[in-house]
Amino acid sequence: MLAQRTLKTLTQAVGVGLHSGQRVELTLRPAAPDTGIVFRRVDLPEPVDIPVRAESVTDTRLASTISVGQAKVFTVEHLMSACAGLGVDNLYVDITAEEVPILDGSASSFVFLLQSAGIVEQNAPKRFLRVLKTVQVSEGEGANMKWAKLEPFHGYKLSFEIDFRHPAVDSTGQQVVFDMSEGVYSRDIARARTFGFTKDVEMMRANGLALGGGLDNAIVMDDYKVLNADGLRYDDEFVKHKILDAMGDLYIVGKPLLAAYSAFRSGHAMNNQLLRALLAQSDAYEIVTFEKSSQAPKGFAALQPAW
Repeated sequence: MLAQRTLKTLTQAVGVGLHSGQRVELTLRPAAPDTGIVFRRVDLPEPVDIPVRAESVTDTRLASTISVGQAKVFTVEHLMSACAGLGVDNLYVDITAEEVPILDGSASSFVFLLQSAGIVEQNAPKRFLRVLKTVQVSEGEGANMKWAKLEPFHGYKLSFEIDFRHPAVDSTGQQVVFDMSEGVYSRDIARARTFGFTKDVEMMRANGLALGGGLDNAIVMDDYKVLNADGLRYDDEFVKHKILDAMGDLYIVGKPLLAAYSAFRSGHAMNNQLLRALLAQSDAYEIVTFEKSSQAPKGFAALQPAW
């Protein structure tokens, strides 16, 4: 049986929110089979659980936000991406503020946290959401066109293309394909940092956003170049971060996908629209398990929490 996974023990981190600038404490705790990933706002008078699912997403401006009633948690995508990349199914995330800490701006710190706690198998079959037919969403026309789609595929493969028309971005790779059966998430994707432009940062800060952002947790560019002294971690770090984000956004569906995802200029909003479009068509997907690990696509059965 290909089994569900959770943590062996709890692990903690302290950081600041990218947009809020608030200090936040994060505690990742083991959870029983079929719990899924649940964020818990422990700073409220009565703690509130916010289960991760596509319908929980209530805001996608600059980050993915999930809510239950008035309680919300935003910028969940990097932690969700790490969980997707390492195959973690069940997890409680206790959080003392409304934004997940940005840490180094990538998912590698979350990968380290999950690995340091230890990832263990549970006595329950891992449940996959297998895409049965192509589902696509799009927006705009011509030069403003953007789209994202999911297609049937025995495995999990992501393809992303960006088009920022900026000298620093144009000189790097604009398109990347990551296949879970061939690549290693923690090596190939997890270290890609979020990025922004100085002109946008000034505007966002004027609107009370990006208050915790800086050169230690983001790639920052002026009109011509990257300002970070240590440069890029990957030659194609920009588009790899978009893959990282997409993996996190798509894992909000609550189960690992068996599908080929491809996108052009997509973002948090379109990724969530894609999930909702998929779930709205009952004949477009099915939930499957694998009695024998050998039946599962390569990359899931062999997924080991190691760098």
